[in-house]
Amino acid sequence: MKLSVIIPVYCVEDSLDRCIESVLSQHVDDMEVILVDDGSPDQCPAMCDRWAAKDTRIRVIHQENGGLSDARNSGIEIARGEYLTFVDSDDYLETDTLAPLLTEMDDADMVEYAIRDRLALPDCTYTDINEYWLKGQAYLHTYACNKIYRSVLFEQVRYPKGKVFEDAYTLPELLRKARKVKISSKGFYHYCWNEQGITATATGQQLRQLLEAHMTNGMPMDDTYYLHLLNIQIDVCEQTGDAPMLKLRKVDTAKFTGANKLKAIANNLFGIKQLCKIIHFVHHVKKPNRW
Repeated sequence: MKLSVIIPVYCVEDSLDRCIESVLSQHVDDMEVILVDDGSPDQCPAMCDRWAAKDTRIRVIHQENGGLSDARNSGIEIARGEYLTFVDSDDYLETDTLAPLLTEMDDADMVEYAIRDRLALPDCTYTDINEYWLKGQAYLHTYACNKIYRSVLFEQVRYPKGKVFEDAYTLPELLRKARKVKISSKGFYHYCWNEQGITATATGQQLRQLLEAHMTNGMPMDDTYYLHLLNIQIDVCEQTGDAPMLKLRKVDTAKFTGANKLKAIANNLFGIKQLCKIIHFVHHVKKPNRW
């Protein structure tokens, strides 16, 4: 089996057909599509079964609701492909995306590709995984779904159950087992914005999980990565009132311009705790309590 496409399914009646059709039309020989019905309470289970009855490439798992990580893990457990990829069931693939990307996998462990109107990527190859993480700023796009993986990377690696931003926990684990990562301009993943999704509605507690994922991932850090984490830390402090978790790093302010330069200077002068207090005060002044 060449490729396994894993599609977690939960409450996506309106978009499921579009997603599956986009995958089946990829002109990939020797492909299986694994639909993981994660206890969806609507018509999605029946829709999955109807698709499986129509196309022998489709396999269906029905399970109790366990969340996105659990659904992906269930798909990984039964996947037979040399390579695997994930597609979220409210998203879809551009025509003729997967076949050209699979040609890049002959000598790579992972290929990452663009997300339409969200993430543009140039053609590039990394044999130094730390360079991919820092220079390629992979930490900004740890998404599971715009990548094809060599399946062996998932030996002993699974998505963490009960966590949001689960991709940020898992990608570093996969990269530690990878020797070559390619970035490709071929094809597009179509991400469909969900106003109820975690990206749009993340709470302070959930953002703390995102920060924890980055702080414990064992990946190298430079000043640009640090400022990215500082932004998350500021949001966590703002929403929870908790003391900062991020360890202070003195930043080379000459590397930055605009708002990032000001934030870098403030970080060096005041430290994270005081910086969070200053920003909280500024936000409070801008948005006074109307009561």
